[in-house]
Amino acid sequence: MSSDRQAMLFGLGAVALWSTVATAFKVALGYMSPLALMWIASLVSWALIGVLVARQGLLGQALRHGWRTAAWAGLMNPVAYYLVLFGAYDRLPGQEAMALNYTWALAMAFLAVPILGQRLTRIDVLAGLIAYAGVWVIATRGAVFDVAFADPLGVGLALASTLLWALYWLLNARDHRPPLVAQWQNFSVGVPVLTVLLVAGPGLSWHGWAALGAGVYVGLFEMGIAFVLWQLAVHRVSRTAKVSNLIFLSPPVSLLLLYLVVGEPILASTLVGLVLILGGLALQQWQKTPVPVAQS
Repeated sequence: MSSDRQAMLFGLGAVALWSTVATAFKVALGYMSPLALMWIASLVSWALIGVLVARQGLLGQALRHGWRTAAWAGLMNPVAYYLVLFGAYDRLPGQEAMALNYTWALAMAFLAVPILGQRLTRIDVLAGLIAYAGVWVIATRGAVFDVAFADPLGVGLALASTLLWALYWLLNARDHRPPLVAQWQNFSVGVPVLTVLLVAGPGLSWHGWAALGAGVYVGLFEMGIAFVLWQLAVHRVSRTAKVSNLIFLSPPVSLLLLYLVVGEPILASTLVGLVLILGGLALQQWQKTPVPVAQS
């Protein structure tokens, strides 16, 4: 099998898993708080990636080097990013939180101006206007001339998650740690912090086997296996555009699963807003053909 064919299969596997996470988030948050879900999922992901790091002979390197970067990176991702993201999913319908979260690539383009000294092109600006018009449609649930959002805090959390994710990857532009090592070290920093927050706050409590299963699923597939599959796809493909376009398959499948499993009616405003967001992203990607960073 050619390396490109392998890359496409790995990429499709990652996208298939990411397509389920909006539903998994909503199901899990029906049983527990965002903090409790974050703690279970992070613990599972830390264990899984730790096993992969050890199997690849990278554990020695992971224990000796890179902790200065991990000290702040782990606080951003997983702690801050996922707590904010789960907070958005806890307040908004899954379809809205998922669609708004897809604007992270545009947030990265705009933040790269002050952080990396890059310049915005006319295409960047146009793509941003189109995509954020979609954000407005979703946030107002179709009442585009009404400035009263259905859930201002939920919308704010969803958009804040895109800024955190974009900022995290921009600040990591010079991070030379192997991806698996970086991910494991970040979770090694994040898990103790989340444990302290959970014990000091609501405390550890048993939410039932269904809640545990949902948390394990999020940690195993969204934060763990999907990340590994995407990294394999990116490193094996001959031309990044071949796999980067696969992310556009995820939103329609996510909407269908939210409808079938969670029972969310698909709002017309979500469909219109999502089309605008994906259109803006497609326009930006047509210009630059970037490699999308592993994301939910």
